[in-house]
Amino acid sequence: MTNGLILWADDEIDLLKPHILFLNAKGYEVVTVSNGRDALDAVAERNFDLVILDENMPGLSGLETLSRIKMSHPDVPVIMITKSEEENIMNQAIGNKIADYLIKPVNPNQILLSIKKNLHSGALVSQKATLDYQQEFQRISGMINSANSFEEWCDVYRNLVHWELTLASAETNMDELLKMQKIEANSTFSKFVKKNYEEWVTTDSHPLMSHEIFKTKVFPLLDAGEKVFFIVIDNFRFDQWRAVKPLFSEYFTIDDDDLYCSILPTATQYARNAIFSGLMPIDIARMFPDLWVDEDEEEGKNLNESPLIQTILDRYRKPYKFSYNKINDSVAGEKLLQNFRNLDNYDLNVIVLNFVDMLSHARTESKMIRELAYSDAAYRSLTESWFKHSSALEIIKKIAEKNCRVVLTTDHGTICVDNPVKVIGDKAVNTNLRYKVGKNLSYNAKQVYEVKKPKEFGLPAPNISSTYIFAMNRDFFAYPNNYNYYVQYYDNTFQHGGISMEEMLVPIVTMTKK
Repeated sequence: MTNGLILWADDEIDLLKPHILFLNAKGYEVVTVSNGRDALDAVAERNFDLVILDENMPGLSGLETLSRIKMSHPDVPVIMITKSEEENIMNQAIGNKIADYLIKPVNPNQILLSIKKNLHSGALVSQKATLDYQQEFQRISGMINSANSFEEWCDVYRNLVHWELTLASAETNMDELLKMQKIEANSTFSKFVKKNYEEWVTTDSHPLMSHEIFKTKVFPLLDAGEKVFFIVIDNFRFDQWRAVKPLFSEYFTIDDDDLYCSILPTATQYARNAIFSGLMPIDIARMFPDLWVDEDEEEGKNLNESPLIQTILDRYRKPYKFSYNKINDSVAGEKLLQNFRNLDNYDLNVIVLNFVDMLSHARTESKMIRELAYSDAAYRSLTESWFKHSSALEIIKKIAEKNCRVVLTTDHGTICVDNPVKVIGDKAVNTNLRYKVGKNLSYNAKQVYEVKKPKEFGLPAPNISSTYIFAMNRDFFAYPNNYNYYVQYYDNTFQHGGISMEEMLVPIVTMTKK
């Protein structure tokens, strides 16, 4: 059993015997040839894990040999070794997707490092990530147990997301341990929210929340004379932002990368309308009854976003002209791109991207989408793929050409649920799985966060006796009727509306074009 089978092609191969013996001692089998044609013959006969090529060989040059190897074996990593530092040679080698480029003279340890980087980096990264997370586990557990402020909970969540992304990319066996730690964190976070939420919505002592986004993040930029693009990605979690952040960093400098607290319920009807109006839901319903849609009404709950934006501009006496565009599909995205010049006429351009929310709901309804986004990691990957290959990225590129600032955020996140909690209600009760509102709800009060006086929490009450209840952690509400079918159907689906770090601690980012 060797660490790898290596082909080394060099016209001075006899002079490299000490290097080869060194690699042999490290567990590598090295096959040697002295020219490019023999290298091609060897590659045709055996499956090498890696090839080392001298650039300056008689007959078939190293670059020609490299090109032919890549045609027949594109996945085999090739290390190019050369005496030349000419930029043209480097460019050709890099263009042929070499694994590494070394300048002679090279010592055995240089060769070994390059081999390890290309053959064993995955295993080494996995090993290092596993060890590091094991060492961090106790520290993060301590953070969870001691967190007593919104800022401290943001730090906990940032740490967990960091390790979630690190372990996923390193392909470790730590996923289950991290999942258990996230469940522990969400359980403690839910208790924190239950203890503090009423104070947040009734006093001035609270973190940045949905209804303050415009006042805090958008108006100061407009007042400073800047043109602003305000992008809202529906149902966009912090870990998804972290996954696509490199795409944005190609075109923008990230000025501020923070988290804010979505209001309850963490659902579009409430949280996004609060963003655009600058008001809590009860105030929207009271001041603009024609723009508020109750739970029991058939009308779409997010159809009045543009007029709600106008209300906050009017209320704060802001003279700014704005545009509003909602992108629900590729057709709408292409239409916006075609008319992009028109956006120069506005001080504020609001763009709502609905794909992530549509993906979340489609995953529940479609077996195929559920398979594609079977885990949080797969869900992130699908989100990233959409950004790369949809009109969203083209829109981002277009914005980067403008002299403007960008505020990117979401209305709420989502969480994968797997624990049913029984609740009984009449026909008027809403259908959301993470929160319920009704006048005749029956439930175990210990399993939910209950709000019996909605008006004191900034929520409209359809009836005098209406109660809101919110699911916590990975819970979802299920009815006793057809209970088993219901549970099986919604188990391991992404839902929102309740209390969890994923739903409530959401990104708010300010960017400047590079």
